[in-house]
Amino acid sequence: MVRAWFMDNESTDQRLEHHLTPPEFLSLEELFNSTGVEYFKINVPTYDSDGVLDGIRKKRGYSYEDEITCSEKCLPDYENKLKSFFTEHLHTDEEIRFVLDGSGYFDVRNGKDDRWIRIEVTAGDMIVIPAGIYHRFTLDVKNYIRAKRYFVGEPIWLPYNRPCDDMQCRKDYLQRLEVGFSA
Repeated sequence: MVRAWFMDNESTDQRLEHHLTPPEFLSLEELFNSTGVEYFKINVPTYDSDGVLDGIRKKRGYSYEDEITCSEKCLPDYENKLKSFFTEHLHTDEEIRFVLDGSGYFDVRNGKDDRWIRIEVTAGDMIVIPAGIYHRFTLDVKNYIRAKRYFVGEPIWLPYNRPCDDMQCRKDYLQRLEVGFSA
């Protein structure tokens, strides 16, 4: 089950689960209401036959998928790739990840006061990060994750590093944040 919490403001190794003070955890509802990030629990051993993932894909229009493995063995230019994933950015489309194996962290900015929220993902977790939200990704100390990525249509891979508040996807996100997200 996914866990989410507000992060301490510190500059130590991004891969560690640091807490200078006891973490302030968020429920999935609080995460959704403050960021628009959606969560689905998927059964990894049966995801290709039980219909749950197929139903989500059909309902949301995900027509393209691929798989990525992030580890020192599998990812060319590993350290630089991790640095680029951890650079705060946004996308013009949703970022959808279904974790098949391993674990990692997605960090997103909450809308109220721009604090970082760390979302720990493990096998069976599927998250949908909305277009226009500032976020970043890193592995944890295990340095391994294997995940499926989903897109509506052809994938758009471009990250736009902060600041890019004048982009239409950012303006649209902030407007949705103001009126409230609907599942």
